Amino acid sequence: MTAASIGGTTQRPPKPGRSMLVPVGLAVAAVITYWALSAEFGIGLDLGAILEDIPRGSIILSEVLRPNFDFFPRTTGAMLETIQMAIIATAIGCGIALPAAFLASRITAPNVPVLRINRAILNVIRALPDLLYAMIFVTAVSIGPLAGILALVFFNIGVIAKLLSETVDGIDVGPIEAARAAGANRVATVRTAVFPQVLPNYVAYSLYVFELNIRASTVIGIVGAGGIGNVLNAQIGFFRYDNVGLVILELFVLVLAIELVSVFLRRRLV
Repeated sequence: MTAASIGGTTQRPPKPGRSMLVPVGLAVAAVITYWALSAEFGIGLDLGAILEDIPRGSIILSEVLRPNFDFFPRTTGAMLETIQMAIIATAIGCGIALPAAFLASRITAPNVPVLRINRAILNVIRALPDLLYAMIFVTAVSIGPLAGILALVFFNIGVIAKLLSETVDGIDVGPIEAARAAGANRVATVRTAVFPQVLPNYVAYSLYVFELNIRASTVIGIVGAGGIGNVLNAQIGFFRYDNVGLVILELFVLVLAIELVSVFLRRRLV
C-alpha cells in the first residue's frame, strides 16, 4: 500500500510537531551576545562612541582607498624581504611537518606512545599564535627577519602537520597492505603507498601556508620581526594612510597571485 487509505478516503499524515530547538538556540545566542557586549559583564561596546568615530573613520578609509603610488619604491625592499621570509619559513616548516605528520597519524605512526607524544607536541606548537612566537624570538635573537622566520616556521609546523596527519588518516589502506605483503619496511611503505596519495594535498597545504606567511608577516613585523609589517607599522604611526593603502594593495595582488598559482598546481597534480 503506497498511500494510507481507509474506507476509500485518503488520510493526510500528521503534521510534524514544532521543534523548540531553533527558538531556544536563538534565545541562548541572544543572551550570550548580550553578555559579551554589555558594559557590565562583557567588553563594554559603546555604540555612541562608534557613531561619533564614523566621520573620522570615513576620512581614514578615503585616504586608504587613494594609495600613494609614489611610495612604491620604498616598499619594494621590505616586500622582497617578506617574500624571502615566507619562502624560507615555508620550506623549513613544511619539511619538518612532513615526518611529524606521519608520526601523528594512526596509520603511519610506529606505535601508540609515539602517536600520542607527537600529537601532544603538535598541539602545544599549534596552541601558540604566530604573533606570540614572533615576540618570543625577537627577545631571543633580536629584532630582524630571523625572528620572523623562526616564528613562521613553528606556525607552519603546527598547521601543516595537523592538516596532513588528518589527510593520512583518511587515505586508502589498500596500497599500504599491498606494500606490506610485498615485504616493504615502514619507510618504504610510507614512501611508495602513503606519500603518493597525500602529495597533492601536501602541495596545496604548502602553498596555503605560504599565503598565510605573507599575511602573517604584516602582523609579526609590527613587533620587529622584519618584513613589510615594519613599513606598515611605521606608516600607520605617521598617519600616512595613503601609504598604508598602497601596502595593502601590494599584499592583495601578491596573495591573489599566490592563489592563482596554487589553483594551477592543484589542477596539474590531481
